[in-house]
Amino acid sequence: MLNDPKSNLVRGVAKLAKKESRTESGLFLLEGPQGLKEVAARSHLIAELYATAECLERYSELFATLAARGRAAVEVSERVLEVMSDTKTPQGVVAVCQQIDVTLDQIIDSKPKLVAVLAEIRDPGNAGTVLRAADAAGADAVIFTTGSVDIYNPKVVRSTTGSLFHLPIAQGIEAAEAIGALKQAGLQVFAADANGEELTQLPAAESAAPTAWLFGNEAWGFEPETLALADKVVSVPIYGKAESLNLATAASVCLYATAMAQRG
Repeated sequence: MLNDPKSNLVRGVAKLAKKESRTESGLFLLEGPQGLKEVAARSHLIAELYATAECLERYSELFATLAARGRAAVEVSERVLEVMSDTKTPQGVVAVCQQIDVTLDQIIDSKPKLVAVLAEIRDPGNAGTVLRAADAAGADAVIFTTGSVDIYNPKVVRSTTGSLFHLPIAQGIEAAEAIGALKQAGLQVFAADANGEELTQLPAAESAAPTAWLFGNEAWGFEPETLALADKVVSVPIYGKAESLNLATAASVCLYATAMAQRG
């Protein structure tokens, strides 16, 4: 059992909560049994695996499967896991995983029909929730533009609840570059904004066409030059008395509207 919270190994794992360490190593932290279940099918991505005795017992079948694939867990004390973990209430297991983001060219080469583009979205919870919604809606890829939160931020990883492993993700792409490439690949680019044409008013053929949805910063929305690159600005109608929808909710509605139209 690993029980020294001050050991170099433990400190090295804990450092992955910092972007600098993640960038330098190409690794990131995955916490909790749900995330571990999702990455199990791609167990080669797991570089290191640590779990408490209680967690090993509770999820014995999962850990046995991973061990059979050459990814056996190292038992650690609860104090060690607390130091490794980025959360105040650790869930008993921490995996160190290899980063898996792809290039913009790889996304374009896959001939996507539905893409989410996050333009300077900074809140980890919002970013992870939009990524999860894109996964649920069957999107082909997600692009994080320059200025957006790091997709391997532990809070982003947790809020995706494993969707991080389900679809291609590119990050650090200039908004203009991403929009230009998507248009050239035959996708229309819709910017989600409260001042746009109502989503429900789009013609059926337009709704079902290959689409990239552009979502802007939580506080200020889009930079004018980014908004100007969109083919159309589209809003989610509000029928009640709410002042607005939060970013993640609006993104979910937009992505599902296109997904259902494309499958309709």
